[in-house]
Formats: sequence, structure tokens, C-alpha cells
Amino acid sequence: MSFPVTRLRRLRATDTLRGMVAEVRVGVDNLISPLFFDARLQRPEPIAAMPGQMRWPIAAAAEACGPLSEAGVRAVLLFGLPDAKDEEGSASWQATGVIQQAVGAIRSQVPGLFVITDVCLCEYTTHGHCGVLRGHEVDNDATLPLLARQALSHVEAGADMIAPSDMMDGRVSELRRYLDSHGHTEIPIMAYSAKYASAFYGPFREAADSAPAFGDRRAYQMDPANAREALAEAALDVAEGADIIMVKPALAYLDVIRRVRDAVTCPVAAYNVSGEYSMIKAASAAGWIDESRAVREVLTSIKRAGADLIISYHSLDAARAIKSSQW
Repeated sequence: MSFPVTRLRRLRATDTLRGMVAEVRVGVDNLISPLFFDARLQRPEPIAAMPGQMRWPIAAAAEACGPLSEAGVRAVLLFGLPDAKDEEGSASWQATGVIQQAVGAIRSQVPGLFVITDVCLCEYTTHGHCGVLRGHEVDNDATLPLLARQALSHVEAGADMIAPSDMMDGRVSELRRYLDSHGHTEIPIMAYSAKYASAFYGPFREAADSAPAFGDRRAYQMDPANAREALAEAALDVAEGADIIMVKPALAYLDVIRRVRDAVTCPVAAYNVSGEYSMIKAASAAGWIDESRAVREVLTSIKRAGADLIISYHSLDAARAIKSSQW
């Protein structure tokens, strides 16, 4: 049928109707909040490039995580800034490392929270690359056992899930084998499978103090021009034992999220990254957009594209809005 019998506006007339027929809903269970813990700090420190976000001292785990838990956010993704770096990133697998201590603090102070840890060397190496170097190149195979040591140390500290973000070939199978061989067959892996070499990571590199000292990461992160390659990465990671597949960033890669969602049967996560967050914050501060509406639209678009889980710095505000029926 067509107009005038068919009038699609009928179901858009009121909030109640729009809610009743909404095809996609973002819920608090879909949200994961990234957090930065810094071993050098005694008190929380604002991140200038990411308004509203903080670097947290380990002692402030309850302050960092309590409001998230109270708002209904059930999971956090942890990044660490160590008190010392070296060529191999050895601080990343020390039992007394920043993430290991932060996991323990969260476990004791906010016990109901699901703790995911980022597994990568970039924040712990003096050169800022995601693996060990051979000359000026990242040595893929030499990096794998170091990532495995880092992952195991996180799990032994109490992490519920690990999330390798390094983009080394074969790292999922190495982590799965290493964890299983140490009796941790129950620990799931959320793989940064389609992680693009993106300009939208700029604010994160300030937050995590992880900018490369030379060159860039295009030799191991994905080319933004490629979508079919993302399907190959996702298929390989599933075959190697990944339990969740991630696409990062989200907004410029909604088509990739959709294609990955259609290609795999496991859950799909998308990372609404720092640059995407900071652009909304900057535009809102300038009075150019309505921040709350923009956040709702962005997160809904990511869910609509096919993501089951959304990692976002907007998680706390979104959860509070959902909880108060202001979403």
C-alpha cells in the first residue's frame, strides 16, 4: 500500500509510540567503561584532551568505579600507566604492576564489577610501540610470549577477561594456549580483531602516555581503506579461540561492525574511541550540539550497526540517563 493509506508518521507521534516500536535499544548491560590507572599519582588527575575523564591512582579504585557500578555499568576496561618503562615493557607483567594492583583494589572495593584488562606493551615500553623491536621494526613473534606473560599476570591478579589490543598475528592462539596451560581455561578473550590505524586515537595517547617515539603503527594496525581484511582478522581470531570480536574505532567503521556481525556468531564489541568522545565534548562546550542527544544517537548507531557491547567513555552519563528514564 502507499500514501494516503500508508502513513509511517503514525508510529512517530508520541514518545510512548516511538519507544514501543524502537528497533534498537542501548541498555546498561551493553556498556563497558574504559579507565586509566596511573602508578605515579597520589590523587586523580584530569585528562585535558578528554574532558570529564581522569587518570586514577590505585588508591582511588572505589572513587573511579563506584559511580559506574551504582549507575548500573557492569564492566570496566583497564589501561595502566607504570612508574617505569623499558624496551620490553616488563612492568606490564610484574605482580606489583599498576594494572595488577588496580585489579586487586577493584576486586576488594567494588566486588561486583566485571574487570577486563587491556593486553598490550605500548604503555610500558620506552619506544611506545605495541611489541618488542628488532631495529626499528616490531618483532611479531618475539612479542607473543611477552603478551602471554602480561595476560597471565592480569588473570592471576583477578581479571575476569583479557583484551589483547596489540594487533600481532597469532596472539589470540598464544594467549589461549598460555592461559589454558596455567589452568585458566575459563577466562574469555575479547580480541581487538579489527583495530584500525586511526587518527581518532589522539586523545587516548595523551591519556595513556603511549604515543610512539618514532614512526607510527600502520605496519601492524589495519588500513582504514580495508573492510574485507577485517573479516579475515575476525575469522582468524575466532579460529584461534577469541570469545568476543572487537571493531575499533566505531563511528567511522559502522559498516565494518555490520559486516563482522554478519560474519561471526560470537558477540561483537565496538570501541567508541577517545577522539569520537572528545569531538562531542568539544562541540558541546562550544554550544554547537546537544551533548546528551548526540551521545544517545552515537551509541544507538553503534548498536544498530550490530555491536552487542559498546566500550565508551560516555558510559557513566549514558547509564545514568538510561536509569533515570532520560535516555
